[in-house]
Amino acid sequence: MAYHVKQLAEISGVTARTLRYYDRLGLLSPSGVRENGYRYYEAKEVDRLQQILVFRELGLPLMVIGEILDAPGFDRGKALEEHLQALRAKRRKLDQLIETVKKTIDSEKGEREMSDREKFEGLKKQMVEDNERAYGDEIRQAYGHDMVDAANLKLMDMDESRLSETETLRARCEETLKRAMKTGGPGGALAQEACAMHRQWLMRYWPEGSYSKEAHRGLGEMYVSDLRFTSYYDAIAPGMAAFLRDALDIYCAN
Repeated sequence: MAYHVKQLAEISGVTARTLRYYDRLGLLSPSGVRENGYRYYEAKEVDRLQQILVFRELGLPLMVIGEILDAPGFDRGKALEEHLQALRAKRRKLDQLIETVKKTIDSEKGEREMSDREKFEGLKKQMVEDNERAYGDEIRQAYGHDMVDAANLKLMDMDESRLSETETLRARCEETLKRAMKTGGPGGALAQEACAMHRQWLMRYWPEGSYSKEAHRGLGEMYVSDLRFTSYYDAIAPGMAAFLRDALDIYCAN
């Protein structure tokens, strides 16, 4: 079935203005234009719009979405399966947050006791479960079960202060990478500073004595070879995953 702009806007929930904007970007173009001047969309474009909207829900910028959809070998079925997993993980995380907030409200009312550790226990547990579900097979294959189990235990043992410091370090690393991409190459001072931060962040999770240049470099390769990691970094700044991989290659060679 073919739809003109207004019809597709009605069934998809986006505005006609948004569809025209996607067309100008080259992200979603109509199948053609009829004699009456109406642009129309067919099944292929409807499926692509659905894919765009799911990617947007997951927080990816339009430029990155276009690169992913137009990449050679893009597998729509596989992408939908990965989206489903990501959305389910997002729902579980929201459920966990809701439960934690409810317990906190009950605690504030004096209806139950809630220790400081308990306030963060559910959140940390959800982080471990989300990471296992999203990346567990690949990480365990690359680094082994013992190391991943030890990393999970290290996360669960973090107190509020340590967890906050770790998240701040991650954010600083990503912000430094963004600046490095604007001002220099992967071998520049800022990029190498970001790699040092990245190592510090890793060691908040990796067991003591487990670091190696080979493992660090391998993680950089995974950021590029696995669409889920690539999507995460490229959502921060297009091309960041490859930039970080190249920077880590230089960092680990020195």
